[in-house]
Amino acid sequence: MAKPSLKKTIMREQPHSERIHNFNEVPYGYSDEEAIAEANRCLQCKKPKCVEGCPVEIDIPGFIKEIAANNFTNSIRSMKSKNALPAICGRVCPQEVQCEELCTLKKMGEPVAIGRLERFVADWEAKTGKIEMPEISPATGKKVAVVGAGPAGLTVAADLALMGHKVTVFEALHEAGGVLVYGIPEFRLPKSIVRREVEYVQKLGVKLITSYIVGKLQTVDELLKEFGAIFIGTGAGLPWFMNIEGENYNGVYSANEYLTRSNLMKAYLFPEYDTPIVKGKNVATIGGGNVAMDCARTALRLGAAKSMLIYRRSKTEMPARIEEIEHAEAEGVEFYLLTLPIKYHADAQSWVREIECLKMALGESDASGRRKPVPIEGSNFRIPVDVAVVAIGNSPNPLIAATTPDLKVGKHGNIEIDAKPQERLLLYWRWAEEGLLLGQ
Repeated sequence: MAKPSLKKTIMREQPHSERIHNFNEVPYGYSDEEAIAEANRCLQCKKPKCVEGCPVEIDIPGFIKEIAANNFTNSIRSMKSKNALPAICGRVCPQEVQCEELCTLKKMGEPVAIGRLERFVADWEAKTGKIEMPEISPATGKKVAVVGAGPAGLTVAADLALMGHKVTVFEALHEAGGVLVYGIPEFRLPKSIVRREVEYVQKLGVKLITSYIVGKLQTVDELLKEFGAIFIGTGAGLPWFMNIEGENYNGVYSANEYLTRSNLMKAYLFPEYDTPIVKGKNVATIGGGNVAMDCARTALRLGAAKSMLIYRRSKTEMPARIEEIEHAEAEGVEFYLLTLPIKYHADAQSWVREIECLKMALGESDASGRRKPVPIEGSNFRIPVDVAVVAIGNSPNPLIAATTPDLKVGKHGNIEIDAKPQERLLLYWRWAEEGLLLGQ
């Protein structure tokens, strides 16, 4: 048996000079030949560590072996026995810190491109139209309500439907998908793919009700009169701000509003879609996660002459995926590292015009394991901007907790759950709080 290549099969993508002018998906995906070549890198370990790194325990060597043998039908069948959203997960899950982190090949070179192969086989199924519906267990007569049609809600709804339960999903927005449709840009996750995955979940028998705000139209306690159980997957949609002077000036957005206007409400297609957005020529995004990268890259596509990313630590400490950081750099996003905004300055009409910042130095590690940034006295400087986007994190919307008296919540508004449920339920809950596998 020939030794596997120590490098991943390259995934072709739009040239950065072209893609900053459109919202089309950046990577093209693997061809059949490229996918087979990458699949043949897999060592087919007898005790695959990669599976231990997968939150839903996909049979990774199994689905990859089928790709290597050109049995794509068997591959997607294996995949969907564990994951109802493979085209989404293959694009936006952080494989590099989960399954690929534990790949044996990583000890010698680059791990197998598990995420790219997951994406490939899901796209192959859609392209060929050879979509198989799994066998559904006999009806149990039990009714379950799912609050939130984001990745957590859709996943738990699909699993429950396969078990034979009658599932109804209530979604506050007019379109299902949660962070997949309002948060992640088209160039990273096309909305046609999200709709395709949602339709698959519906074909399993799941009923979807949109534009329905639980906590307003009905409370959780009222739903419990009709349903035997409720899963709350409302995500983390309440944006954080830094609480510094000037955050209420015109042109200062939360990442939630900036991305929702652009993605769900399609401001990038204005005036075809009647959603205004302040595009800006000098746009600064504050933060270092995937959401910050999405905002900075969106700004370029909306016509910014200069898109800047301000982050208080160094690049090493950035929580964003390596791939997203590399894409942002290649597209021309300017990084202001070890930099902390402390004040916004505006013109006479209260439109933001500058961000005043301090330079930082890294001190000792904090509770997150990253070195704590320490301000350098007297290092103040200003950055000219006409739009600023704050992308430093989110908390759960307090509506459910506020209208459900007996629900226990933590200090950040997250729902406290019984530690005894099965591990898979705990996974769903983590997705519900974080948006999508650390995708925020």
